[in-house]
Amino acid sequence: MNALLGIIFHSIGGFSSGSFYMPFKKVKGWAWESYWIVGGLFSWLIVPPIAAYLTIPNFAEIISGASSTVTNFTFLMGLLWGIGGLTYGLGVRYLGMSLGNSVVLGFCSAFGALVPAIYYDFNPTEGKTTLTQMLHSTGGQLVLFGVLVCIIGIAISGRAGILKERDLTQEQKLESVKEFSLVKGLIIAIISGILSSFFNFGIEAGKPMADVAVETGNNPLFQNNVTYIIVMWGGLTTNFLWCMYLNFKNKTFGDYTNTSTPIGKNVMFSALAGTMWFLQFFFYGMGESKLGNGASSWILHMATIILTANIWGLYLKEWTGVSPKAFRTFLVGIATIMLSIVLVGIGNAM
Repeated sequence: MNALLGIIFHSIGGFSSGSFYMPFKKVKGWAWESYWIVGGLFSWLIVPPIAAYLTIPNFAEIISGASSTVTNFTFLMGLLWGIGGLTYGLGVRYLGMSLGNSVVLGFCSAFGALVPAIYYDFNPTEGKTTLTQMLHSTGGQLVLFGVLVCIIGIAISGRAGILKERDLTQEQKLESVKEFSLVKGLIIAIISGILSSFFNFGIEAGKPMADVAVETGNNPLFQNNVTYIIVMWGGLTTNFLWCMYLNFKNKTFGDYTNTSTPIGKNVMFSALAGTMWFLQFFFYGMGESKLGNGASSWILHMATIILTANIWGLYLKEWTGVSPKAFRTFLVGIATIMLSIVLVGIGNAM
């Protein structure tokens, strides 16, 4: 039953994440940096403490009582993840929902499964699996093989993107993805995928706070909500500084008060996108409490996001007009990434 509930919770969170960018498409007349940071204020600053208050009423005391080592390292992981989240938005912007999510989350899946194990090689912790242990166990070897398959799937998806770029006229590119740019998008997506994986390690770094939440009588289902507060602060710091820089550079500070745009609706859709972005972590925490924060939880979560995003990509007709070869290559890439996720899940369960 725990495994089934874990799968359900991860699926809900993955659907929320795979769909979060859709409300942004309803924003009119604002620059990317303007609607991104408005959404970010909800996902990183406003919604997390509300969720924590409703599920862990003593979250403030837990944070203030935690050691500076725990909070500082959790915040650092949030900073790095914040760069990943920032470039995630840019990756989707330049590659579209389908290809952008597939490449970004493919890398995110692979590195998210490996980063904690590498860390525990240098900082051994009871009950935690190291990379060395993975190399010397059948299950661990299968996980590593799954990561390799994931990278192959990413390469195939990248090939699909190259074929798509060749097939579409400039007018068709603008129609499917307004700012389509394969090279720029792939570079950003690779950076995003690697750094986004640090969210998984942020949860590991903040585990002592989650443990205290459980020890003080809170429902284990919501234990990570206290950790999210610190991780999200790190994400907010990175994104806020960058978006303010872009507002200054592009002279787009006026977006927030431009009455020729539907300000109220823009804020509403940005807030909805930001809230959906956070809900992925809310439900991830619930799923993690049932499955554990190993490769299985992380990979399952990523799989649902990839599937959801690609369904939206098809709905938005991002692959309309491409050759059958390009579309088949894209499907093979997705299937390969999904196979890697299955392999990692099986290996983690062994």
